[in-house]
Amino acid sequence: MQISSSIAAAQPDEGAQPSLQAYFKPDISPDDIEQVHRLRGAQPLLQGFTALFYGGADGILIRLLVLHELASDPNASTLTRADINAKLGYLEAESLETVLYRLRSHQLLNWDAGQGVYRVTPLARNILSAIDSLITLAQDDDDAEMGFLLSQVAGSQAVGGVTVEQLQHLLGRMVDLTEEFRDAIASGSEFRLRAAQEKWHTACDWVEKGSQILHAITNDPDADAATHRAAQAIGRAQSALLNMQGMFSRALNQIERQRVHLGQSGLSTTDIKTWLMNHEDLAGLASNAVAMPVTPMFITPSEMIDVAEAELFADKNTALPAALPAGENASIVSNEIPAMPVELDAWLNRLSAFAASAAKTASDGGSAGSKVQDTLLPASFAVASYRASLLPLLGDESEASLQGGTATMARLPLEFAPQDGMVTLKDPHVAAMSNATLAPISDNKPETQHD
Repeated sequence: MQISSSIAAAQPDEGAQPSLQAYFKPDISPDDIEQVHRLRGAQPLLQGFTALFYGGADGILIRLLVLHELASDPNASTLTRADINAKLGYLEAESLETVLYRLRSHQLLNWDAGQGVYRVTPLARNILSAIDSLITLAQDDDDAEMGFLLSQVAGSQAVGGVTVEQLQHLLGRMVDLTEEFRDAIASGSEFRLRAAQEKWHTACDWVEKGSQILHAITNDPDADAATHRAAQAIGRAQSALLNMQGMFSRALNQIERQRVHLGQSGLSTTDIKTWLMNHEDLAGLASNAVAMPVTPMFITPSEMIDVAEAELFADKNTALPAALPAGENASIVSNEIPAMPVELDAWLNRLSAFAASAAKTASDGGSAGSKVQDTLLPASFAVASYRASLLPLLGDESEASLQGGTATMARLPLEFAPQDGMVTLKDPHVAAMSNATLAPISDNKPETQHD
């Protein structure tokens, strides 16, 4: 009995909540932590979230539903119990009373006993606004978390209250995306690369929307040094994201050169994998494919040694044939020249002619630069897209050190300069194109030394 009593006394009280100091080391005081002081100052807001999100998922959904219905009418500042019953008549009376009591006890609803009416508190409206913004962005198929972070920065900048923490959250998400895209490029998987490229396009849309906001922050004389440093770091992260277009193009071009085709059928391993990925039940493809199931045969090591010995002596005793078999004519297979190398050769000839003409114009003192659309067009949309995807290779030192058509293109004395914006074209195949110029490399730029 004494042992049982001592064991029972040593058990911790499951209902007791540990103090804040219990989470820290004995020689550390929570008051010395800056973030603890900041979170303590936001206790009313945190308690409001606790009131809504404590418990099971169904209870959380009902609390949010009730609070959203009560705050949905902006013209009604007060609500009687009859109004609440009319709005939420589809709920059980006891369940509704339980939810209203919880909202009242955590200052999300105010009860005016003198007038007998309810009022939705400003704290509740702020919480609902933040939740609705996140839910709205999450319903899209794009990178919702980056859009939410950027909307928080934009809203704070509009009212003059952007904080370093908000900028650091946005910077952290951009760094995560950059690492994710680099991992996709390093993987060498075409499917992962294309999925990452689609996500990259969405991220670039958010970068374009946030550029004006960051420009306003960096030019704000009232912003402190920490805010300026965070905004500048975000600008560098944006540049790193935008510069990944060339990395995606080179990786996809490398995969295209290494693509394996199945004979002369026109099918590639990518086509087969895409077809297999569209089937939810891969095992079902083998239905009725095998007439008789495979029957496993189990033998002991002794039988295995006997069979191996017999096979070994059978190979040794087999005599070589006295004469070689008669020769046969090799089958002749016509192999068509792929379309892309032909297009690459034509594109190299066109760029080489342009480089020579531009160099002559520059030596005569004229303007040697040209809009990129004048060089890419006329062409079909597929050919123009293929040509445009190769332009980032111009001046690429790593590609120029290799051999092949793309390496020859990288060594051309041309400079590709993309700019912001799109240019509308009057072309039957291409409606618009990125604003960019193509010009010969200036003489004052150092040339790459080749052995």
